[in-house]
Amino acid sequence: MIWLRTLRLGVKSLALHPLRSGLTMLGILIGVWSVILLTAIGQGASDQVQRQFESLGATTIIVRSQKPPEEKLAGMSASQYGLLRSDMDTLLATVPTIRTAIPIREIRRQFTYRDRMIDGRLVGCTPGYAEVNTLKVRGQSGRFLSDADGINLDTVCVIAAGVAERLFPYEEPLGKRVYIPESKDYYRVVGVLEARNPSAAIGGSLDSQDFSADIYVPIETLRSRVGDTIVTRRSGQFQVEIMELNQITLQVNSVDEVKKTKKMIENLLNRSHGDINDVAVVAPLELLEQAKNLRLMFLGIGVLIACISLVVGGIGIMNIMLASVTERTREIGIRRALGAKQRDIVRQFLIETLVLSFAGAGLGALLGFLGPWMYSQLIYVVKEGFPDKFAALPEAIREAEPTIVYEIIPLAMIIAVVVGLFSGLYPAIRAAKMNPIDALRHE
Repeated sequence: MIWLRTLRLGVKSLALHPLRSGLTMLGILIGVWSVILLTAIGQGASDQVQRQFESLGATTIIVRSQKPPEEKLAGMSASQYGLLRSDMDTLLATVPTIRTAIPIREIRRQFTYRDRMIDGRLVGCTPGYAEVNTLKVRGQSGRFLSDADGINLDTVCVIAAGVAERLFPYEEPLGKRVYIPESKDYYRVVGVLEARNPSAAIGGSLDSQDFSADIYVPIETLRSRVGDTIVTRRSGQFQVEIMELNQITLQVNSVDEVKKTKKMIENLLNRSHGDINDVAVVAPLELLEQAKNLRLMFLGIGVLIACISLVVGGIGIMNIMLASVTERTREIGIRRALGAKQRDIVRQFLIETLVLSFAGAGLGALLGFLGPWMYSQLIYVVKEGFPDKFAALPEAIREAEPTIVYEIIPLAMIIAVVVGLFSGLYPAIRAAKMNPIDALRHE
């Protein structure tokens, strides 16, 4: 009963100065809110990388062509770089731990059907591409590419969900023919893929990719119809690029062999390509390490900011409570004269401190639940109002979908309350040790 009465007195005392009480608990509020929000951002970024890691597979190694520095191409009439078909043959013949190899060729093209058009990628690949990338074809009648399509050089294609929505919004795509103006080719649609999530940049070596506007054709057909030489016109000048393969997706026998196999591949390609630096080798296992490091980084930042905010909040509580003790010196003297013991005075001021701490921690937790929405709104404002600044942000920040870590909420609140309790301990003891006679004389 005495605790309840003390609580009522504490709340009434704090309510007499609402602005002062609100500012006092602001530091606690910000500390709890920041740790919840930053851990949510870190968890969201970690989950995104984890999903991509799972979609690519733990036993996958990606070898991709990349444009070398301009000085490496100086003096060449055409830009010739990247992976060769002979590279894939060499890897399969030399590295015993490689189970399968999927060659990929990508070309930017315009796709049309009647009066509708979409810009996308023409992707030449083999049937194994669907299995390695866990692609699913819509419906029962559609299919992915087959070995026979490549052997017969058939002009068939499988289109991504975004292409189907743009070119065939009101009709069934299967059996229709997509036209490619650059090569004057028609490709008959034999399948439509289910929506596929875009991939983030991997390991700093591979760019992010959006698969929604892809059209997949047999790589043998692509080579026979288009070839390895791509001519583009930019600023009134023709640019010639020669590339045999954009990417080779490799699968090894087991997870334990991934790092060793990656090292062997790098050594072989460095030997055959020299120092031109036109090939990148990345194992998706690195994504998992990225995810762990990213999460730890955000957690560390969150803890640091929270600690600073909580310390500032604790100092604020101590200052306010010391001011309150001085302001209420006569009240303390009257209570002591009427028989209140030192522990009653300590209890009174500690209760007020705990009320401020609990209120700040509770409001911080409520704001923490709104954190993902607030983050998405902030990202939207930056994206629309400051596109250059948005583009400069790390991809993990731009694409992250914050996920609240519920286990961190009670921990943050407990720490906040403990900090508040210790901050209010000194003012409470000081108030209790006042001489009642001196306190009654205070004006």
